[in-house]
Order: sequence, then C-alpha cells, then structure tokens
Amino acid sequence: MKGKYLITTDAWFIAPDGKQYKSVWGEVKIVDDSILGIKTNKNSSNWFAIIGNEDRQVIIAGCQIHYAIKSEEKPNNNDVLDYQTSVEKGCIDFKRPTQIWIAS
Repeated sequence: MKGKYLITTDAWFIAPDGKQYKSVWGEVKIVDDSILGIKTNKNSSNWFAIIGNEDRQVIIAGCQIHYAIKSEEKPNNNDVLDYQTSVEKGCIDFKRPTQIWIAS
C-alpha cells in the first residue's frame, strides 16, 4: 500500500481530540509487529498500518482493518447527514459529527 487511504476499523478508537472515531484517513505505511517492540504470537496480528505522519498518526493492527479505500482527496470532516427509522416516526434525517479522523 502506498498513498493515502480511508481506513475503516472494526472497533471505535479515541483520537487525541478525545472523540471516538471509526475511520482514519492519511498516508499509510505497512509494518511488521516489531514496531511495538515485542514479537506477537500466532493469535495476534503480525502486521500493522501506520496512518498519518510523524506528528499525527495512529497505528492499527491489521486484523482491525475492515475496509481500505484509496483516496488522495481528503474526505469530508464536517457534520454529515444521517438518518434513523422507527415505526412511530418513520425516517428521520439528522446531522451528526463525522466518524473520520484526519491523520495527515
């Protein structure tokens, strides 16, 4: 992998701004488990993705990456339109904060 990717993770993570995110966008570098200074066993991920740059990055275990979408274009990080459905009220549109952390 080379270039910028939008990575969707299996689990939520907390970024330095204190908010929870489900995705991260930035420059990606794939590394082995030596990045953590320990050797993992067969039950753990043996590769990791570093997303971002030296000043702002997240390291994600390979087993936690659900989707990887190549995109040099920075994704929208403003509020996004979402919806919720219920039997009583039908479909309700609303705005919510983005779930994408911009690392680069």
